[in-house]
Amino acid sequence: MIERVGPSTYEAYDQFIANHRRGHFMQTRAWGRHKSSWRWEAILARDEAGEIKGSLAVMIRKVPGMPYSMMYGCRGPVCDENDLETARELFEGAKKLAKELRCYILKLDPDIRSDRADFAALMAELGFTLPPDTKNFESIQPRYVFRLDVEDRTEENLLNSFESKTRYNIRLAMRKGVEVKICGDEAVDDFSRIMNETGERDHFIVRNADYFRSILRELGDDARIYMAYHEGTPIAGTLAIHFAGKVWYLYGASSNQSRNLMPNYLLQWEMIRWAVETGCFLYDFRGVSGDLSPENPLYGLYRFKKGFMGDFTEFLGEYDYVLKPWVVSAVKGGRNLLSLVRRAKRRLRGGKKNKESAE
Repeated sequence: MIERVGPSTYEAYDQFIANHRRGHFMQTRAWGRHKSSWRWEAILARDEAGEIKGSLAVMIRKVPGMPYSMMYGCRGPVCDENDLETARELFEGAKKLAKELRCYILKLDPDIRSDRADFAALMAELGFTLPPDTKNFESIQPRYVFRLDVEDRTEENLLNSFESKTRYNIRLAMRKGVEVKICGDEAVDDFSRIMNETGERDHFIVRNADYFRSILRELGDDARIYMAYHEGTPIAGTLAIHFAGKVWYLYGASSNQSRNLMPNYLLQWEMIRWAVETGCFLYDFRGVSGDLSPENPLYGLYRFKKGFMGDFTEFLGEYDYVLKPWVVSAVKGGRNLLSLVRRAKRRLRGGKKNKESAE
């Protein structure tokens, strides 16, 4: 009862994942259009009455210079998490599709908590392996997140549940005149500029402005940029996604100036309010480190998100089903080389900046 999603089933597929409690924006066709360098495919499973009971979207990208591709199913499948038989059918269908499309590896990171031993056992039974545990952000999607239950809760109830310091910082931003606006394409350049500033300060690679424009274009009203202004100057921003009864905090940026005005706290509060206003049941702060020691450089991010009193959540992890082991080794070697080149370039740029500063 597994079938490949095509033009005749697009509408039914869209409706199924949009209305399913486990629907995820990264399983949508819109997200597939946004990720234009990948090929989007999906399969679905039907029950005996012909109704869709589960689905799994994957994206495929070819290895340069090779006839093989990588297949990645982000946060799938979409089905009842206790319906292991449907999950089995979808995983077997994905393995078959991977072979058809000459993929050397199939990666899956289910939106399933790490305490689901039965689900982990199913993955192992089907030949999926879990690489060694990583505590930071080594996988494609974060393994550790904070999630806030907002179902049937009021703004007052939520605000009062936050840590006192978090409530104080939200109100401080308001008192100091920080204004948050819901924006669209007109704010992308400012948002991208502040993202670049944040990436340089915190040492991570950022997306360009066109990437953010693509999200807004493809996801439409389900995507928003929230910008924080002080005396008319943009000082921080976030990009949020709304889908299937959930709101995700996807990207965040803050200027080096005016951080003492606590705009990031107010931005989070406004995105949480979007979830409440639209009757969502979950607000997702997305990634944090799994290393909770105060010595970890990422501990500040954990403390910031923890202040909103969400649930620290660990997923099962990013599983691999390897079809061509030698290609996996070749690709890994190429990535390691590319990483060395990038680090050398960053050191070179840093050296030039230090020299210019000294002069």
